[in-house]
Formats: sequence, C-alpha cells, structure tokens
Amino acid sequence: MRSFSTSTRRALATPVGAKPPHMKKFQIYRWNPDKPAEKPRMQTYDVDLNACGPMVLDALLKIKNEADPTLTFRRSCREGICGSCAMNIEGQNTLACLCRIDRNENKASKIYPLPHMYIVKDLVPDMTQFYKQYKSIEPYLQSDNVPDGVEHRQSPEERKKLDGMYECILCACCSTSCPSYWWNQDEYLGPAVLMQAYRWIADSRDSKAAERKEKLENTFSLYRCHTIFNCTRTCPKGLNPAKAIAEMKKEMATA
Repeated sequence: MRSFSTSTRRALATPVGAKPPHMKKFQIYRWNPDKPAEKPRMQTYDVDLNACGPMVLDALLKIKNEADPTLTFRRSCREGICGSCAMNIEGQNTLACLCRIDRNENKASKIYPLPHMYIVKDLVPDMTQFYKQYKSIEPYLQSDNVPDGVEHRQSPEERKKLDGMYECILCACCSTSCPSYWWNQDEYLGPAVLMQAYRWIADSRDSKAAERKEKLENTFSLYRCHTIFNCTRTCPKGLNPAKAIAEMKKEMATA
C-alpha cells in the first residue's frame, strides 16, 4: 500500500517561489501603568514584511499576535472609518490602518501614541477630555420646526455646505497636532470639535445657530486658533478643519 509522509520536514517545506525574508525594525513606545516606577521606553521588534500586510496596523497586529501579546493599542474597522487606531507614525499623526509601511529595511519605523495626551497604556491615549469637549457642543440636530409627517428637507446647495465636515471620524489626529491645543486643551476646543461645531451651525435644518455661536464667544473656546494649518496637513481623511474654523470666525464677526 502507498504510504503517506507526515514528517515535520514535509509539513514545514518552503513553498516554491517563496520570497526571502524582508526584515524591518519597528520601534514602539511602551509604558505600563501597572509598573509606574518604570519610565516609558522604546521597544524594538523585527517583522518580516513578506509575511505581513502592507499597513502599519498589519505590522502591529503581527507583533501582538506572534511576538508580544502585551503590546496595547486600539483598532477596530481597519478601513479608516472608526478612527480607533490614530497614533503618531514617523512623526505624523495618522491612522495605522491607512498608513503604508516604509519598506526601507535600513530605517526603523517609530510609532508613538497621539502627542500631548495622557496615556492609558502603550499606544492608547486617554480620550476623556476630547469626548467631553465634543459633548459640550451638543452635536445633534436641534430644530424648532417639527416636520409635518416628512423628514427635515434641504436644498442641494444647503446640503453641499456640510461636505468636508460631516465626514470627520473624530480620530483626534488634527487636534493633537495643534500647538494651541497642546497648551490650552482644558479650555480650547481644538480643530476637530470646532469643525463639528460649525457643521451644526452651517446646517440649514438646525434652529440653534445663535445659541451655538454664543457659547463660543469667549477668549479660549474658538479664538486660540492661530491658523497654523497643522490640523489640515495631518488629517488622514483629507478634510480641512482650518477652513471650517475660519468660516465660523467670519460668520461670528459679521453677524
């Protein structure tokens, strides 16, 4: 009778045409709150890019699954929709799921959490203040006009005013790239929240534009913006928070 080989050698045979390893170093920020006496550090991991997906998030998942299960980071949709995997990669705030790996094996990729925020663990920033600020602008439709059996209607021109604002996924990449937000985030709302504030002010269906503007009429909430454009430069969705803030300032100045 014909025998079948089940040897370890057969099981681990290299497929014909397999690519040789393409090793890449990833230097990742590590800090464990359970060990407060230990200072934050950078830890280096080696990843074979020929056995890994093309995005930085793929590398992080490979490291966590195969090398170090203690590595902590947020991720969810993997499609640039949820904003969970926002972090600082190679010096720029972006989404790990949309950021391609630099395949230069002679240059280590450096990955940090979003800057100037308290850290929960490793690459996970504390978003409590950010969401508190978002809640403060009441980000939902407020209308005095009750629809008469139909939805709130808009003309195509009115609807177009919301383009470039409603797509924001609240990843906080823009806010944490803003120097004004770094130094005044206890009072300055930051680019992401201000763009969402203007999204409701510009909405023709909303009846509370005057009240919304009045809440922003103070020294810090809006006017700490100095038009540096870091927010627009770093947005992984290609939005323009600086333009929305400028439009809001213009409306408030001419109202």
